Amino acid sequence: MVHTTAPACSPNIAILGAGAIGQLMYHQLCHTSPNQPSHDVVLISRQSHTQLQPLRFTDIKGQIHNTDAVLLGTKDPRLNEVKLLLVCVKAYQVEEALIPLLSKLSPQCHIILLHNGLGPHIAVSTALRPYPEQGLTLGTTSLAALAINQWHIKHTGVGVTQLGHYCGHPLANHLHARIQAIASQEQPVEWHQPVLAVLWQKLAVNAVINPLTALHQCANGQLADDEYREQITLIINELVAVAQCDGIELDPTLLTERVYKVIALTSANFSSMYQDVTHHRTTEIDYINGYICQRAQHHKLNVPVNQCLATKVASLS
Repeated sequence: MVHTTAPACSPNIAILGAGAIGQLMYHQLCHTSPNQPSHDVVLISRQSHTQLQPLRFTDIKGQIHNTDAVLLGTKDPRLNEVKLLLVCVKAYQVEEALIPLLSKLSPQCHIILLHNGLGPHIAVSTALRPYPEQGLTLGTTSLAALAINQWHIKHTGVGVTQLGHYCGHPLANHLHARIQAIASQEQPVEWHQPVLAVLWQKLAVNAVINPLTALHQCANGQLADDEYREQITLIINELVAVAQCDGIELDPTLLTERVYKVIALTSANFSSMYQDVTHHRTTEIDYINGYICQRAQHHKLNVPVNQCLATKVASLS
């Protein structure tokens, strides 16, 4: 049951996007920082008013935790206290959800984008120009969570979270430490500078697994079959050529090995794009293969395999 009376809180860290990953980051930040004040971490609501929302979290060991989370309303003046904002919405939602909030956040707020694909960082970095003391970090995570229902998530997979400063003021040391506190041997947090090369490597994994599983309606492991090998090679070679024009040097052999390693490690999984297509939801194709095509067009390169995949998936969603 939602409590509609405005709860007391002093929001130091906020999470925009209360889906499975957003709630997972919320729980991890809360549970790894027991000495922080109550409601130091909040979720940002789509509603204008602030409310208290009971959350349930099943951790990786199967233990259940119940928490009352503050859903900070978009008209709550305490948005001005937020020093760190983790953006965990889908790539195609980033601009619409984030940019109207920039003027309401602390003038020194640091923003972390944590979504699949590439592209939103360009619009966000432009939108941040009027706010010279704010900063932007880009990241990606292979942590996995499953939504049991809207307000109950289950932590289903450990993995690495990779982050790196992109523009504006760097992340303050005490906030860096809060993010680092979620790290463990099973789920390391890595910091990379420059960060874009890491995100292009993750883009390669997504550019192979997401559209092929969505189009062939299969689990990730099926892509290890020989029938997909030539197409996977072409996807990667096109991506490497585009990345090179963007100043990012990638080794196609190492990238191919990485893609097949992820296919093996996640063989029983169904990709997010497979699930989006199955449930008739909007996909992030424009920010995965579509981003490769967009940058290729900028550099006057042809990427027929990625273009074909982007077109086919777009027609399904």
